[in-house]
Amino acid sequence: MPALHPGPRSRGLTLIELLLFVVVVGIALGALLGVFATATKSSADPMIRRQQLAIAESLLREVELMPFTWCDPSDANVETATSAAGCASLPEGMGPEAGQTRYTTPYFNNVNDYAGFAMNSGILDNTGTAIAGLGGYKASVDVSAVALDNVAAGDALKITVTVTAPDNSTISLQGWRTRYAPNAPD
Repeated sequence: MPALHPGPRSRGLTLIELLLFVVVVGIALGALLGVFATATKSSADPMIRRQQLAIAESLLREVELMPFTWCDPSDANVETATSAAGCASLPEGMGPEAGQTRYTTPYFNNVNDYAGFAMNSGILDNTGTAIAGLGGYKASVDVSAVALDNVAAGDALKITVTVTAPDNSTISLQGWRTRYAPNAPD
């Protein structure tokens, strides 16, 4: 008698295989949702970083665009002085001259005037008005004399702008300014 062949084998999952599949998929989905939750929770961080960068770039540009002269731009000899000794009465030094501020007359009028400048209770525009949404940020400026390759000593400044966000993260930008037109008060 010929051997009996069993009929076609049933294909499918056993109950144990199905349960293992559900457990594995459940664990994977749980981990994936955890990653999404963390990413969503931290999604504001790039906005804070961009805001810090915008504040720092703006303040650095403001400082770099100031004159870098031997004398204060209001000095009678600002356009003829070839050193600080040539000033009539107001040679430029590090930090603002008496009474100068960023916000009121007499205004900062030289790169040096920004040395030590800080905004510790929010970011203000150049009229002293608080900028909406930036109350939790702080900014400071450091200006220091540096030596550069082919630039005479005292004719180059390093400007460092540091911005601190409400989450206490900081970003610093640096720029350099040389005395390329020492008699140009504009």
